[in-house]
Amino acid sequence: MAEIGHGGKEIVERILGPAEAVAQTKGLKSVEVRSQIANEIIDIAYGWFTPLVGFMGKADLDSVCKKMRLTNGAVWSIPILFDLSEGEVSDNGIKEGDSLLLTYDENPMAIFEVEEIYDYDKGEMCQAVYGTTEDKHPGCARTYQYKDKFLGGKITLANRPKINPPYAPYFIPPLEMRKRFREKGWERVVAHQTRNVPHTGHEWLMKGAWFQAYAELSIEKPLVGVLVNAIIGAKRKGDYIDEAIILTHDELRKSGYFGDHNHLTSLTFWDMRYAGPREAIFHAMLRTNLGLTHHMYGRDHAGVGTYYGAYDAHRLLATVQDELAITPVYSMNWLYCPHCGEITSEGLCNHRQEWQMFSGTLIRSIVQDGVKPPRLIFRPEVFDLVMECAEKYGFGSPFVTDEYLEKRTPVFNIPPLSA
Repeated sequence: MAEIGHGGKEIVERILGPAEAVAQTKGLKSVEVRSQIANEIIDIAYGWFTPLVGFMGKADLDSVCKKMRLTNGAVWSIPILFDLSEGEVSDNGIKEGDSLLLTYDENPMAIFEVEEIYDYDKGEMCQAVYGTTEDKHPGCARTYQYKDKFLGGKITLANRPKINPPYAPYFIPPLEMRKRFREKGWERVVAHQTRNVPHTGHEWLMKGAWFQAYAELSIEKPLVGVLVNAIIGAKRKGDYIDEAIILTHDELRKSGYFGDHNHLTSLTFWDMRYAGPREAIFHAMLRTNLGLTHHMYGRDHAGVGTYYGAYDAHRLLATVQDELAITPVYSMNWLYCPHCGEITSEGLCNHRQEWQMFSGTLIRSIVQDGVKPPRLIFRPEVFDLVMECAEKYGFGSPFVTDEYLEKRTPVFNIPPLSA
């Protein structure tokens, strides 16, 4: 039975077998790609980016910027681009109609059928996607770093990535993910997008969304699950290390705050653009392809600084909701109220003068001090695991440092190609 993803298109894995790959990559010009492009090759090949089958040509890019749609009419909010310098194009004699061998770790990764080579104004792209041209915006900064030329065309994975410990159990591509949901008997699954270790505010965000998604369904057996989908991509100094993010979320299940019957942790390779409202829509498309039915959204989903208003993502989602195969679950802030003596929502409790918000700065200072906080802030098992990850993976810190960036074990490698 066909698995249908975003835009009503079938999810198809574009992956060659070993013998086919060896045969089809022989004699091709090779181009080494950086980690962002390698991440997106995986996303295209396994179906996370359905209905895309490759990197965007100019018409699709222009339509995404101006109309937030692909040329086939499907909603799409973030450009997916392959860039090379003019010198790289000319020195390698790359032209439209060529097939290139894309390498990563200097090993064969994918075949790229170059259909188009074109230019596009980066400032115009930034204004359309991020609502600003300021290079202080991380999405704009990433865009300005693109090289002179963009290449559009289809991608086929020639060599599957080797996922390194401790990430391997959490790499669950769309077709496998949908199979897992069926095995669990989940009729509804709500996505929790994350790039942080979970404090109890996050835990109750998930539990609140679980209640909302359950709604009128029978309670005689588990029918609703929460999928934690951790974003794994480029790291900046001060971010939580990837190992701590993925392992602590799974610890909530292992320690019984959730269970196998209603919780699963996974990862998606993606370099955050911090595009606020547009990235909220992009996340809905990704999770549709994973087979989810619901997606939780807080006040400032995927935002950065003061570029977007508190509920801008909710408003933009509403304009295309009828064309998305996923239901948004909106949430107010979860906080600690000492008067109530519990975690509550700003939409429930009215002891406003006593509210203690889960400030990111406060949480980070607690983690940095290494002194176990009250369990109403951090589950003790989660906090202990953060500290363990700091020693085991973070060279003494649970946050990204220069040493971590230089010495960490990569999330995946591309092995040598062999039949």
